Amino acid sequence: MKNVLSLIAVAAMSTTCMGWTAQVMADTVVKIGHAGPLTGSQAQSGKDDERGVQLAIDELNARKISIGGQPVTFEMVSVDDQADPKVGVNVAQQLVDQGVVAVIGHYNSGVSIPAARIYNDAHVVMITGASSNPALTMLGFPYVFRLATNDNEMGSRMADYAAKVLKAKRVAVIDDRTAYGSGVADVFVKQATKDGSNVVAREYGTDKSTDFKGILTRIKAENPQVVFYGGYYAQAAYLARQMNDLGMKASLVGGDGICSPEFSKLSNNALDDRMFCAQGGAPLDSLPAGKAFREKFNRTFNADVDTYSPAFYAATLVVAEAMQKANSTSAPVFSKVMSEATFNSMLGPVKFDPQGDWVHAPVTVYRLTGGKLEPLAAN
Repeated sequence: MKNVLSLIAVAAMSTTCMGWTAQVMADTVVKIGHAGPLTGSQAQSGKDDERGVQLAIDELNARKISIGGQPVTFEMVSVDDQADPKVGVNVAQQLVDQGVVAVIGHYNSGVSIPAARIYNDAHVVMITGASSNPALTMLGFPYVFRLATNDNEMGSRMADYAAKVLKAKRVAVIDDRTAYGSGVADVFVKQATKDGSNVVAREYGTDKSTDFKGILTRIKAENPQVVFYGGYYAQAAYLARQMNDLGMKASLVGGDGICSPEFSKLSNNALDDRMFCAQGGAPLDSLPAGKAFREKFNRTFNADVDTYSPAFYAATLVVAEAMQKANSTSAPVFSKVMSEATFNSMLGPVKFDPQGDWVHAPVTVYRLTGGKLEPLAAN
């Protein structure tokens, strides 16, 4: 009887071990980080980006993917960088310590640039769907990629638009002194000068500014036809309302930082038909899978797409596809595939140049019309 009981116990242990082994194989977790401003004045953008990553991860897990013969489950680890470079470096280290193999982020160039070194040194892939300052990829880090259009493209495009379409001969420029804001403003000034526009004023605020009336009073005296703002939508909304209060007739022009549906809400639609902005990528609804993405996003989060969730969604899927092509979830292995391969995405073909920039990244110009951002031109 004792021998029978021993055999039963051994059999039970074997069954348990087999079950445990199967469970381990089925539960291999691949952690994907997301980093962006989840609180503060840019929280709408950060949350929108986070949702794009989450939607991609949900889709990947529904496919029940195996990599290297091992079933994997993807898990998002999301952190709030508060749009602050110092906080960004700290949360970047937290993500590394938690074992992420890739990070989809950050949103702000001023945060992405210092955080990039943390990821690169740890051999963790970083791919941003928004940070546009050219300095990010000029760092030469092999683990850093950008699925967005850089400021050289957006700033120059808006300078061309101001000169050639809006026929502006006199332009004023304000920036918020962030890496993004000053970078895109510098490019605008350079191209505007080439286009024959006269830059009649160059003023500065911060990414926390709410009172622009002193700056605008000085600018108004110069009678510009266009005011270019290098910064983000929350401050641009204050700027728009105060331009209206001062009776300024100039149009407001900016890069992707102001190109958000939130601008109209926060500015009380103060500059309807007089606000123009550039955004990387083609209009979502013009993409073959764009409308389906918008509908699924709405169903999942009970919210509409803001600006860069499609890019953060596509970036997540590019990372996963690189893992599958590499047959590995190890960043030193799949990062090389990211550098060399071409990927199909909702945004179109994705190929990275030797610096990690998206080759042939498109740009679209939008106008605020009836409280909505309407696409005008893309290339």
